[in-house]
Amino acid sequence: MLPAAEAEAKILDLVSLPVNAEQVPLDKALGRILAQSIPSPLDFPHWDNSAMDGYAVRHADVQGASAENPVALTLTETIPAGRSPTQPVDPGQAARILTGSMLPTGADTIVIQEVTRREGEQVLVLETPEPKQFVRHQGSFCRAGDPLMGAGLLIGGPELAVLASAQCLQVPVFPQPRVAILSTGDELVRPDTPLQPGQIVDSNQYALAALVRQAGAIPVPLGIVADQPQALRTAIQTALAQADVIVSGGGVSVGDYDYVDEILAELGATLHIRSVAVKPGKPLTVATFPAVQGSAPLYFGLPGNPVSALVTFWRFVVPALRKRSGLATVWGPGFVPAVTRHVLKAGGQRETYLWGRLTPTSAGYEFELASGGHNSGNLINLAGTNALAIVPVGTTRVAEGETVQVMAIS
Repeated sequence: MLPAAEAEAKILDLVSLPVNAEQVPLDKALGRILAQSIPSPLDFPHWDNSAMDGYAVRHADVQGASAENPVALTLTETIPAGRSPTQPVDPGQAARILTGSMLPTGADTIVIQEVTRREGEQVLVLETPEPKQFVRHQGSFCRAGDPLMGAGLLIGGPELAVLASAQCLQVPVFPQPRVAILSTGDELVRPDTPLQPGQIVDSNQYALAALVRQAGAIPVPLGIVADQPQALRTAIQTALAQADVIVSGGGVSVGDYDYVDEILAELGATLHIRSVAVKPGKPLTVATFPAVQGSAPLYFGLPGNPVSALVTFWRFVVPALRKRSGLATVWGPGFVPAVTRHVLKAGGQRETYLWGRLTPTSAGYEFELASGGHNSGNLINLAGTNALAIVPVGTTRVAEGETVQVMAIS
């Protein structure tokens, strides 16, 4: 059994970053990974403009201005945002200016309106401003030709705003990995099938498809596969033709009907991991197939028990999908220290993951253990979970109030 951190590192070594790119419209780029560095086509700001409502002046004209000795300047024009100035500001003059308005020629400083007083066609400046105060200079944020964003960046709301500002209507992104999902087991049935004695609804197909989407990949659900070698062989071959990554649930333990590892070897796969020292989720098969067009299809054989399947997906598959999607950094899960509100118990032989809720407080984070039994078959109390508390190997009990490492999963 490989320790969790060692298994994660081994898996990430097997995953190659994508090299191809595709173009998507700006409004379809949310959640995608930028495939190329984007150079700025423009200066930001595009021109000198005002950061405040006030008056555009020449700093030389207002030195020494105070409430006792105000400086009177003649108003030339009002410059609304979105319009160009019509005349320069000459000595002894000022232009009324609004936030975002273009600075007129000759002006170099903004006097905020709160320290002025209007008297007809003049404005009295009641306080000496700092030189160049409240002027946003052309190119001070970014100059044309400089990189706006680098490859490997996850595109969210702020990134979309930057791309829109740069008039980048087509965005180069990495293709999303396609993830085939198989559920193995004669006992499994679809949710719309009346249950017979001994049968179990295949919940993994739905949960894993949702988690694949959340990880930025495209799920390819292939349904339930019978516990028969030929059926499994055909299903894996079908998955290889459609996906970059294959995730199966069940069939990777040591039971009489666990054929996954055997079939993978027959199909020419290299098995890199057979089990990991985690609970729940000890059975975990990780394999690669010979590379096709430079990319080696990756196979994850997860345990069949619902909680084990989800825990191993969060811990090991999500980092692989993040790297395969083209993210430049931070592939692995995020861990934070948190104070546990409950006693946490474990066997001590394997790194144990206990599910519950992570809550921010003024003093840091707290972890609340989900109520009910914590075993790999109890899917019910997993609802509402947003984190997994980790009890390390060699520890059998973490007391209430102690600090524990917690893995955030949403």
